[in-house]
Amino acid sequence: MADQIQDTALIDVHAHFLTDHYVRAAQAAGMTQPDGMPMWPSWTVDDHLQLMDDSRIARAILSISSPGVHFGDDTAAAELGRHVNQFAGDVTAEHEDRFAFFASLPLPCVDAAVDEVTYAMDTLGALGVVLMSNSAGVYLGDPALDPLWDVLDRRRGIVFVHPTSPPHVDSTALGRPSPMLEFMFETTRSVTDLIFAGVQERYSDIRFLIPHCGATLSVVVDRVELFRGLLPGSHDRAQSVLTTRQQLQRFWYDLAGTPFPAPAKALVDVVGSEQLLYGSDFCWTPAVGAAHQVTVMEQQSMDWRSVTTANAKRLLA
Repeated sequence: MADQIQDTALIDVHAHFLTDHYVRAAQAAGMTQPDGMPMWPSWTVDDHLQLMDDSRIARAILSISSPGVHFGDDTAAAELGRHVNQFAGDVTAEHEDRFAFFASLPLPCVDAAVDEVTYAMDTLGALGVVLMSNSAGVYLGDPALDPLWDVLDRRRGIVFVHPTSPPHVDSTALGRPSPMLEFMFETTRSVTDLIFAGVQERYSDIRFLIPHCGATLSVVVDRVELFRGLLPGSHDRAQSVLTTRQQLQRFWYDLAGTPFPAPAKALVDVVGSEQLLYGSDFCWTPAVGAAHQVTVMEQQSMDWRSVTTANAKRLLA
């Protein structure tokens, strides 16, 4: 019975942390209401462990959420990235059976990002990295990022693509918090850019993890495929490039946010269930909200505990 319980204890791939130093640095850069949210949440190791115990979560992979670590100055971003990565490394070393982490990078400074991948993965033991959907307007299909993809590919790193506010967000968000709508469109935009740039095909050992049930990708997949066929040069590469649907089936996805009843079903219809994972989005989702999400998940006809836990074990093997 104990083995069965352990087999269905969740593995949380979308779990966030904060440090006081990080929050002060962001606030000093003018981010008192990050991405339009009213305030910064709080986070402690003890609070996180309590949520995990209450919701039967065996392990959580920590990462820094939006707005990332680059607030305009390359040097400061590198120092802040090193700080949060070192902190996460210390937490995971102390609680190695409960936590792991994705490293933060000081993009759009690619050279510094490559250096931080090397240190974070080779010295601190990071499982991979968390990348914002764009960094100062640089999206993930930009050729300037190729050196970063190369170093991650050689390490078979996991790349957790987390949404952030788009450039000129004040013109599009209409005064509403970016996580409500802009994050969903940002994820869709950034993953589509990865597909059009052929990043996943050129760096096939990178495992890309997409949050929030793939945002709107399952809805627009056929529309994207239509336009891919209409663009100049598409027929020349038609024999060597996977369809949009086939490309999406190679990504991993988490269930953070509001996956039920519709988004998870729509995603399964497009990509199946073998690469779907559990995500709490704690601490940006309060503990009570994260616990409620688990309750709702357990009320579904599919045994999401068993499915997502088995998938996570394959991803992390």
